[in-house]
Amino acid sequence: MDQHTIIPPHGVARSRYMPKTRLAVSLLFLMNGFVTGSWAPKIPEFKDRLGISEGVLGLLILAFGVGSLVLMPIAGGFIARMGSQKVVKVTAVLLSPLLLLLTLLPNVWTAVIGMFLLGGFVGAMDVAMNANAVEVEKSMRRAIMSSCHAYWSLGGLIGAASGGLVMAHFGVLPHAILVTLVCLGVLAVAWPMLLADQPHPDTAKQKLRLPMTPLPWLIGLVALFSMVPEGTVLDWGALYLRNELGASVALSGFGFAAFSATMAIMRFAGDHVRDRFGGVKTLRVCTLTALVGLVLAGLAPNAPLAILGFALAGVGISNMVPIAFSAAGNMPGLAPGIGLSVATFMGYSGMLFAPSLIGFVAEHTGFAIIFTSVPILFIVVLALSRHAVHADPKGHD
Repeated sequence: MDQHTIIPPHGVARSRYMPKTRLAVSLLFLMNGFVTGSWAPKIPEFKDRLGISEGVLGLLILAFGVGSLVLMPIAGGFIARMGSQKVVKVTAVLLSPLLLLLTLLPNVWTAVIGMFLLGGFVGAMDVAMNANAVEVEKSMRRAIMSSCHAYWSLGGLIGAASGGLVMAHFGVLPHAILVTLVCLGVLAVAWPMLLADQPHPDTAKQKLRLPMTPLPWLIGLVALFSMVPEGTVLDWGALYLRNELGASVALSGFGFAAFSATMAIMRFAGDHVRDRFGGVKTLRVCTLTALVGLVLAGLAPNAPLAILGFALAGVGISNMVPIAFSAAGNMPGLAPGIGLSVATFMGYSGMLFAPSLIGFVAEHTGFAIIFTSVPILFIVVLALSRHAVHADPKGHD
């Protein structure tokens, strides 16, 4: 059977069914990214309103990360028992009003709880929507994960770009109310179209526990070593350009911009590439491209060449994580939610905690050595790349 053949459930029109489920899960990625992006411009006001220092703010942001890492595995267990559709609906509903809640919290102690919940439900919804995307991929027999992640990036861009403008013209509380209403509106559109997956009967009866087989952890390692370099560029790229390559304040921002732009563009193209060449070959080419890009950035004698390196790294890194997540959701003998919870937990822990360690090391070595050395992680990704065969839906017909 051709890998692009769509097999809808009994009684559902073939021409209409799958495009709707793909649209629905894409909207959820857009919504999750929108909430995350909308939070960024609120941070200065949040800090001033609570009267806290940068150090306390750092601890609150850490509570966000801890919330994500705590609720991600829990979400994976519920997905294994109930299916991704139910879990993603619950987590999306609970996430929608959380920015409004953070706007109304009166002190730092309640803010700790609010940040934990925000990070927790952003992360839990992330696992559930990735699991639903895996099920849509299986039903369509083609890749969609990269474009889903592109919609997340687009949602983040919309949230971050609009947040400051809305708060400046209408105020902080109206902005939070608007974000909540937009989320509920997007959710209302996606709600009836979401793919209704069902857990395997044997899986549903199992106790919630982490997998004992090595394969999901190896895929998790691919996600981890793909996301550590991403977090390094996002957190330290501008400082490297400014302090070590003498870039102006304006030019130093172009490193992140170039990286983000090529990443978003290639994520929209990534599904077609993976359908054409398969997960293993696509992952290998992407990893090599990212490796060359980061080494170029680290060895660059000037800012423009480093920015070119970051842009090339964005091309490569763009589809490494979506491929890892698709593979994690297609582990043989393992429920999608369990494999995905391992991959997202490991990957996002790299994004959240590794840049802090890298910043400490860079104080003693400089960032040029960091950007030249971090690509060593990609060698491990290349060594494990054969496991990306599980990312191909056609491999599970």
